[in-house]
Amino acid sequence: MKLVPLEDRVVVRLMEKEQQTKSGIVIPETAQEKQQKGEVMAVGAGKYSEKGELLPMPVKVGDIVVFAKYSGTEMKIEGEDYMVLRGMTDLIGILPEG
Repeated sequence: MKLVPLEDRVVVRLMEKEQQTKSGIVIPETAQEKQQKGEVMAVGAGKYSEKGELLPMPVKVGDIVVFAKYSGTEMKIEGEDYMVLRGMTDLIGILPEG
């Protein structure tokens, strides 16, 4: 990927949407909610505090994160769906591996 995020922005590759429920019911695309989970692909350097200190980013490349439903900017890069989010405010949490 060639997009380098600035400040506290994070580039997240959206994960595949669930096409059916656990019981096997197929969910039509029009009824599916916006995906809120993805893998961190790139991380900006961080944001400066009012005192001029660089605040470290809470995530790293490879983390699986959950983000706010109506946050960020959707982008399509090389045929894949990505979100550009603010790492300090748009991200809700990091999911454990596995």
